[in-house]
Amino acid sequence: MVPESCAGLRLDQALAQLLPRYSRARLSTWIREGRVCVDGRALAPRDKLHGGEQVEVRPALSPEETAFRPETIPLDIVHEDDTLIVINKPAGLVVHPGSGNWQGTLLNALLAHAPQLAAIPRAGIVHRLDKNTSGLLVIAKTLTAQTALVRQLQARSVSREYCAVVHGRVARGGTMEGAIGRDPRSRIRMAVVQSGKPAVTHYTVTEKLPRATVLACRLETGRTHQIRVHLQKLGHPIWGDPVYGPRTPAEPRFPRQALHAEKLALIHPGTEKTMQWQAPLPADMRQLIAALRDA
Repeated sequence: MVPESCAGLRLDQALAQLLPRYSRARLSTWIREGRVCVDGRALAPRDKLHGGEQVEVRPALSPEETAFRPETIPLDIVHEDDTLIVINKPAGLVVHPGSGNWQGTLLNALLAHAPQLAAIPRAGIVHRLDKNTSGLLVIAKTLTAQTALVRQLQARSVSREYCAVVHGRVARGGTMEGAIGRDPRSRIRMAVVQSGKPAVTHYTVTEKLPRATVLACRLETGRTHQIRVHLQKLGHPIWGDPVYGPRTPAEPRFPRQALHAEKLALIHPGTEKTMQWQAPLPADMRQLIAALRDA
């Protein structure tokens, strides 16, 4: 019931006072969506109240509140046992819900595939790949396994090797060291900055093409966008990279960064034996390399 103290206020203003746990913007959205009835009628946010009206509000869950729900999404499972799952993630699949991507993520797919993962933080996810990077990811199925995998990542005993197609001809392999942090000139980019976290990437040349090079990159650390940033700093950005590549995309065009997590090796938390997996290059990267060979 609207108290007399709210007489003369707009509907959205009155609701903001009566329901302070919700933002005025959210309340206004609910009014426009027809989730608010005043004496059985739908009003506009700007309509004024006289006091004494009966208001019914039917709240809608925010995207954040519905993010951790199971969704039936196909998964390319390379290995699964009682302890862990190894996934070959396709390009375009977001790993974890976040701003702008609250549904349709790998986490949602995992909760549908193995409902018991709801009891584990982040549904067992211990490391990530960028949305448009394809390849291998390991998922813990128990809390003990998650702890063990996180410790291996911290100890740098998990081996992760990527295939990258880069601009230009790289003469020889080497190691790129450069602390990585947020680019002070852009919120969406990372960069090699003095204040960043230590990062080390080892790279070897696997094939030289007329205008590009295929590299095998091995991570020693796992910073955000690490390989993409280090290769750009090296002067050989990844082909198709929309953030760190050349401002004018080269031909042939590629709709994503040509980066694939090809190999993964770790100590199995259950058996304590070293296990390794390999995911073949996806079709789009094979086609890109073939086109660059013919260039």
